[in-house]
Amino acid sequence: MTAETSGWTLRQRVVTLLAVVGLLLVGLAVAEAFVAAQNRAKTDAVLNKTAPLRVQAQELLNALLDQETAVRGFAVSGDRADLTPYDDGLRLERDRIASMQRLLDDYPEIREELRQVESQAEQWRQSVALPVIATTEQEGTAAGQALVTDQARQQFDQVREAVNALQDEIVSAREKGARDVQRTGNLLVVLLIVAALVVVVTGAVLLLSLDRMVVRPLTALADQVREVAEGDYQHSIAGAGPPEFRRLADDVDAMRRKIARDLAEVREARERIEWVNSQLQKQAEELTRSNRDLEQFAYVASHDLQEPLRKVASFCQLLQRRYAGQLDERADQYIAFAVDGAQRMQRLINDLLAFSRIGRLTAGFIEVDLNKVMGDVAGQTEAARQYADAELTWSELPVIRGEEPLLTNLLANLVSNSIKFRRPDVRPRVHVSARLVGDEWEITCQDNGIGIEPEFADKIFVIFQRLHAKDAYPGTGIGLAIVKKIVEYHGGRVWVDTDVPEGTAIRFTLPALPEDVTAATEATEDAGTVDDAAVGAEEPAGEPAAPAGEATPEQAGRAEEAQPADGPRGTPDEGRTGGMKETVG
Repeated sequence: MTAETSGWTLRQRVVTLLAVVGLLLVGLAVAEAFVAAQNRAKTDAVLNKTAPLRVQAQELLNALLDQETAVRGFAVSGDRADLTPYDDGLRLERDRIASMQRLLDDYPEIREELRQVESQAEQWRQSVALPVIATTEQEGTAAGQALVTDQARQQFDQVREAVNALQDEIVSAREKGARDVQRTGNLLVVLLIVAALVVVVTGAVLLLSLDRMVVRPLTALADQVREVAEGDYQHSIAGAGPPEFRRLADDVDAMRRKIARDLAEVREARERIEWVNSQLQKQAEELTRSNRDLEQFAYVASHDLQEPLRKVASFCQLLQRRYAGQLDERADQYIAFAVDGAQRMQRLINDLLAFSRIGRLTAGFIEVDLNKVMGDVAGQTEAARQYADAELTWSELPVIRGEEPLLTNLLANLVSNSIKFRRPDVRPRVHVSARLVGDEWEITCQDNGIGIEPEFADKIFVIFQRLHAKDAYPGTGIGLAIVKKIVEYHGGRVWVDTDVPEGTAIRFTLPALPEDVTAATEATEDAGTVDDAAVGAEEPAGEPAAPAGEATPEQAGRAEEAQPADGPRGTPDEGRTGGMKETVG
């Protein structure tokens, strides 16, 4: 049954092969253990039984010879001392027979021969040795020698032949044991060789099987995948070999089909993107042309339109001065309308030009001290503050990177708006402060004016968006739009805080310098090490302390009274109170 037609998986094939080989090796191991046990038993019999039996048989023969020699010697000499070897030989004979009996459990033939030796020896003693000894002791040596006849010698020869037969049987048993040891040793070697052959054949079969069932199918699959990877995504991938590889090929082919579909979608998307890019390119070119037209319009507005507008305004003012009161009241009213319209048109054109130039005409960012900027703002808004009797204060402000003219315009617009949208019969107060939030400065311009309803908080930054009639509050409606554009140009954001209890608070952010962020972080870490006892220290009695860097209204009033009545006001170097720069109108 081939791999293609077989339903067996690669795991099943490998497990089956290893199981068969394992059973064979286990069987061989059991057989080897059995043969090795037999070999050890045979070796033990040769070394520890037959070899000692052979030595003891020889010692038994020597003991019998000593007995026979001692009996003949005693028959000649009649000296009782000559019987000592006989007694020693008798004891040795009994010891060797007992010792040999303990080794003959597995050798019944040798046991029988040993019994024959024992019987023959006992018969010789009863018929020869003991009568010779007794006769010699009783009748003398001559009588004793008379009993040592050829028949007596032949009887002892029978004992000797029995011992020789015993030794031959022992030698035969030893040789048989040696042959058994050699046979079991050879069988053990054969079993080891068979086990080695099983391992080698198994390795060869496993190697060939892996080559046919694993390597070749994987190589064919890799070749097909490589063709797909080189760009032929329509090439179908077919699997071969075990079921796992066929399933793997099906999965890879499914992935190929999905990739082909995705690539088709990507190509379509790329074509759509290229088409959109071409449209965007056309729109960009159109926008560039439109910007050039707008720049040309700005140039015309700043030069060509300004000139006839100034001429209209100038001659209307001449008519108003020369003929005021000479014409009827309606004519004076018409002239006033013309002068006001020309002036408002001129302000509108200037504001539009300023709005269009933000970010387009740039001098580059530098480090700007906002305290100095507030001094300039105080000077620019001096007339409006004097007219409205407004008070302008600010806390210690940071140094940031930006364009000083734009930042001056930003703060001037905010201060002007705060003064303009004031409440009747309430002295306007405008305060500018700053705090570090993360890596940004959050700057707040807060007043005590009429405030802004929450639903209009986003509309005030839209160009030309007005919440009041121009008769109630004059202006072009572009100031806060300029503020928003300047803030965003500097990388910040601007919003109206509607949670203040009074007036309006417009907040905006500007990126802080890295050294300011580092210094603030170190100050925060140092503040955490302050002794807790210092935190509970009581405030000195008297007036409530003002926030850090700010002044109380009483201090502001004293600073205002300290100003000379006719001297310059609003410069950044005057009105210092507790780290606060103050300018009042």
